[in-house]
Amino acid sequence: MTLAEQLKSVIGQGMVWENEPMKNHTTFHIGGPADIFACPETEEGLIRGLGWCREAQVPFYIIGNGSNLLVGDRGFRGVIFKICRNLDALEIQESDKEADEVWLRAGAGVMLAKLAKDISFRGYTGFEFATGIPGTLGGAVTMNAGAYGGEMKQVIESVRAVSAGGEIRELSLEELELGYRTSRIQKESLIVLSVLMKFKRGDREAISARVEELSRQRREKQPLEYPSAGSTFKRPEGFFAGKLIQDAGLKGYRVGDAMVSEKHSGFVINAGEATALQVRQLMADVDREVYEKFQVHLEPEVRLIGEF
Repeated sequence: MTLAEQLKSVIGQGMVWENEPMKNHTTFHIGGPADIFACPETEEGLIRGLGWCREAQVPFYIIGNGSNLLVGDRGFRGVIFKICRNLDALEIQESDKEADEVWLRAGAGVMLAKLAKDISFRGYTGFEFATGIPGTLGGAVTMNAGAYGGEMKQVIESVRAVSAGGEIRELSLEELELGYRTSRIQKESLIVLSVLMKFKRGDREAISARVEELSRQRREKQPLEYPSAGSTFKRPEGFFAGKLIQDAGLKGYRVGDAMVSEKHSGFVINAGEATALQVRQLMADVDREVYEKFQVHLEPEVRLIGEF
């Protein structure tokens, strides 16, 4: 049996492919082939797959929607596990229709924007900021994603996660150690399985208006018409990455088809057939120019994996 066939027999339900182009699974539309690409349909299958990788000493990486990821042009040597629509169960716990609060447990694979729309439609507030964020819930927790004054740590009660060794843990909000684009999940390479969140009842019309306003701002200010990985750099303390890049005269700067967006300088876009090497070079050029002008380094928010 090939390694892919072995993994398929281990995870049970779910698809397994060999030499799968990662450009088909990232919002950048960039990336070479993963040796093995797997989509387990159950938590148990995922955990068994992780165990198989550990025993077979095969490297692996977990992705959600691939929205914060740059995969090298030569691909990834090992297994990519995709947690997306295959692990997106949703369970709402409310005592009665007049309850002021609602507890919701969602699978790591649910799309954040879909979840935000669902929560808002039900008349609960606190998740409007997630409207339009293109990642999955698991990825959002890992990075403590946020926008427009909100972030994940404001709504999380606890997270169910599994370690690379197969140990399942339930981590409280405090244990998650959530900070700006960081978490214990990230530091210890844990894998989010599901998230328990709490929201409050609000005015449905006001919530809907806020969601529409944030959606409008995203359309007007972000280059949604181009493939990208969202904000390319983290916000340096005391500064805004996009403003620094713009003030350095780099709006529209490009390396091949990798380009600093002319609409929002904090975004690097794929303006055609950009390669991972071009994007990485552009990011290095931008960091260098910004440092020379302002003595501020830009740390990537986008994760780089694979062989370039």
